[in-house]
Amino acid sequence: MDTVKNSLLQTTGNPSSRVGRWPSWIGYAAAGWSLVYGLLGLYWALGGSGFPFGEGDSQPNMSFLGGLQAKSGAPWIAVLGFVGAILAAAMTRLPGKGILRVAVLAFACAASAILLIAIPDARIIMAVGYAPICLIGAPFGWPPVNYLEKALPWEVINQFICMAGGFLWAGTALAYYRRSRQACGSCGRTDSAAASGWTTPVAAARWGRWAVYVAFILPFGYAGMRWAWAFGIPLGIDRELLQELHTNGLWLAGAGLATVAAGGSVLTLGLIQRWGEIFPRWTLGLSGKRVPPALAIVPASFITVVVMTGGLTVIRMNWSAFLSGAFITNPMMWWPVWGISLGAATLAYYYRRRGQCTVCGRE
Repeated sequence: MDTVKNSLLQTTGNPSSRVGRWPSWIGYAAAGWSLVYGLLGLYWALGGSGFPFGEGDSQPNMSFLGGLQAKSGAPWIAVLGFVGAILAAAMTRLPGKGILRVAVLAFACAASAILLIAIPDARIIMAVGYAPICLIGAPFGWPPVNYLEKALPWEVINQFICMAGGFLWAGTALAYYRRSRQACGSCGRTDSAAASGWTTPVAAARWGRWAVYVAFILPFGYAGMRWAWAFGIPLGIDRELLQELHTNGLWLAGAGLATVAAGGSVLTLGLIQRWGEIFPRWTLGLSGKRVPPALAIVPASFITVVVMTGGLTVIRMNWSAFLSGAFITNPMMWWPVWGISLGAATLAYYYRRRGQCTVCGRE
């Protein structure tokens, strides 16, 4: 009986914690998301309004799916949604062996990649970056635009919804992969795992430090360019566009966005600094307390995807210029590298801080 109980704990997590049990429910959450989105696809296929891709997108040139039509795309959304709902639910019980294991993992990984990388575009990073600026400026009537109307139309809200589904599918794939290896569902470690390797805290601290430095430096290229515009320096643009930015006041919003990027860059250092593990003295009420790893891992993972999609959009829309070497002087074309380095830094932080697993007891 104890053996059965321990096996259950390794695959489902701590029964006293809903978060700890995430491997047992993540597949059902992905199934529910897929079912709802499949029903949306069916609604659009039957002529319903609100198709958020291609012909229903106010800025189709921004999207990888800019040429998609409802009559051809919506049926596929419905079919994939329904198939995904069945498969995601089944992945909590499917055996993890042979060709079935490979096929199931391939579908889950593809679903996650499409929902996280292919569907979102640069409008996601614009919505996230301008949110604090508009929030602070709202009482003063600045910027002179409606944030919800400009930054969060339905097609952009749909991208956030798809990103949520992508993270659910990523978790489903990870939970199934761990179960198929007879690993702990909470930490992914097995009895046969070596005591040393790139996932150990010492190794993660070493390679993670380099990832943090890259993720810290790259945002300042973009921030420097936007700050230069604020000071009237046409860095990377012509003077006519610079004059237009100063005439309509958007230079100030750009400077604010640059400040947000630089601030996020500084926060990245927390992944290797003491204040990223123990709350510093100036954090009233929290000073000296342990920083929950999720407090850094969750937002850093989200920003990783946001930065990746923004950079890939810029490259796709300027592909010829990119091939001609424009990436050398255009810092936005370096965003995918920023995203990869931030993702690696976040993973290293997780390996450093996970400690002894509270579910299986492994270190």
